Amino acid sequence: VTMHSVACNPHPALSSPPRALQPQTMSGCDIAIAGGGLSGGLIALALKGARPKLKLALVDAGVTLGGNHRWSWFASDLPPGGEELLAAFPQAEWNDGYEVRFPAYRRKLATPYRSLASADFHAVLRNALSPHEIRLHTRVAALDARGLTLEDGERIDARAVIDCRGFRPTPHLAGGWQVFLGGHIRTQEPHGLERPIIMDATVEQVGGYRFVYCLPLGPNEVFVEDTYYADTPTLDRDTLAERLITYCKRRGWIGEVLAEETGVLPVVTGGDFAAWRASQKAEGVALAGVRGGFWNPLTSYTLPHAVEIALLVAKNADLPGEAMASLLSDKAREHWRATRFYRMLARMLFGAAEPRQRYRVLERFYRLPRPTVERLYAGRSTVADRRRILCGKPPVPVTRAITALLGQGRPLEAAA
Repeated sequence: VTMHSVACNPHPALSSPPRALQPQTMSGCDIAIAGGGLSGGLIALALKGARPKLKLALVDAGVTLGGNHRWSWFASDLPPGGEELLAAFPQAEWNDGYEVRFPAYRRKLATPYRSLASADFHAVLRNALSPHEIRLHTRVAALDARGLTLEDGERIDARAVIDCRGFRPTPHLAGGWQVFLGGHIRTQEPHGLERPIIMDATVEQVGGYRFVYCLPLGPNEVFVEDTYYADTPTLDRDTLAERLITYCKRRGWIGEVLAEETGVLPVVTGGDFAAWRASQKAEGVALAGVRGGFWNPLTSYTLPHAVEIALLVAKNADLPGEAMASLLSDKAREHWRATRFYRMLARMLFGAAEPRQRYRVLERFYRLPRPTVERLYAGRSTVADRRRILCGKPPVPVTRAITALLGQGRPLEAAA
């Protein structure tokens, strides 16, 4: 396998300097969405489905909606109405479940699994929205309760504004990072993989908890991703690519890389959520996606939460901007409270185990009943689930576990 570089930044620089234009005003719209990634795109799609006559503006600095990503989820993750919303997109489906692999054992779980490529995400949204409702290669310079001001001075007025741009490093939240590099590979010979491997932790443990993620997309196509739960957001592309090549060669997967993606996602262990929200919000502007705090703090999963917020916004599409901002703010505080248990588990993962031994935490977790595993990923763990996860001899030193539980973790700031 030869890894090669492709555009993988969801918000790349403009290909040419912005034109020197005098400020102007675009005809008004009902709802303006800053950020055309997963959350922004799903909100636009849900709004169009519920209220086709609404006028939208979906603005993103990238060359395509959704950037360069692959989103995956378990069928059990979605809230009511989620399956219907995502039915608009072509999806890879594995209805006979998936595997996990650890040094001590392998296990197959029967939960159906799904995956969506950003190219399909972009194509569906381009068909669902009218051309004048999508603005690509367009940076937002400022936003307020009444609209967006673009980098070239143009103004888009709106009844409501939703900020769905990405996560920025912050000293207000603590934790670690999920760092990954993935490649979509066309193999010379059939790869022989029957179902997804969500975690292959039999690989060398370096740089934190490391595992490889594999999706069979066809007899001769496979998506392979090298992932790390790391203490810093440093992504050494060359090193990760070399390790991924080594993994593929050992599996006999030799061929052509069709696409590549990289990512750095926050894993949150604690922090001052109110201060973080206050540091980035504009009065009267609703915050959604990772900008609004809607993700699983342990797994960094965003899709189920993006679906839930998209459906919530569509249900309340007629709200004035300030009321929409208040609705999502209340929802964000509720989400922060509801995910306290997962932040505690993240503290255990990062603080209680040495980096090379972190895999033991997941190795123990995946021995639990399948419904417990499903509910953790969906963010709906019951009291009984939590007892099952915490009971028994911990796979980490008790003293380190207690220290981790009492702490918050490192600030989620950019690497020096």
